[in-house]
Amino acid sequence: MRLFVALTLPEKLRESLAALIRELRQIDRSPRWIPPENLHVTLKFIGEVAPDKLQAIGESLAGVKMSLPIKLEFRGGGFFPNARRPSVAWVGIDAPASLILLAGEVNQSLASLGIPPEEKSFVPHLTIARFKETRLSAGLLVEFDRRKSDRFGEFTTAGFQLIESQLKTAGAEYTTLRSFTFVSEGKDS
Repeated sequence: MRLFVALTLPEKLRESLAALIRELRQIDRSPRWIPPENLHVTLKFIGEVAPDKLQAIGESLAGVKMSLPIKLEFRGGGFFPNARRPSVAWVGIDAPASLILLAGEVNQSLASLGIPPEEKSFVPHLTIARFKETRLSAGLLVEFDRRKSDRFGEFTTAGFQLIESQLKTAGAEYTTLRSFTFVSEGKDS
């Protein structure tokens, strides 16, 4: 099983980002644009695990708790590692430090099961495309620069999901295996 932990997006935000992707695809079709149904904010990529580890992973993730829900605002965008040699195009996320703490808690809870912790610091972002070649068209670079202040939506969440990714010839297919609430009942949002 190929697994990751993520925040899934509400439909209104997903539609806004799908419109952005359609517009960007008109400018440059060469990147592999992420289908709207697959858009998510990755908290932790787990990778391949044996199915018999699924229950322990679920139990560990159920223990992740934060004091308040987290508000995320999506705006602007950029490229990893940079615009000269892009491998990923992303939309930026303005979020409180608690989002980074949540990713850290998820990472730590899974490390206790022998799942290697992330080596890089968590950078809040939403991947919208992957590049087959590490080149960026001038048109796409101009469009990202033009949209650097654009806002694409926001949402507040008190939960995250454990998702299975099945790689198929048509692309990745995601299935939510389990959802978790990280804010205890009775907390104000």
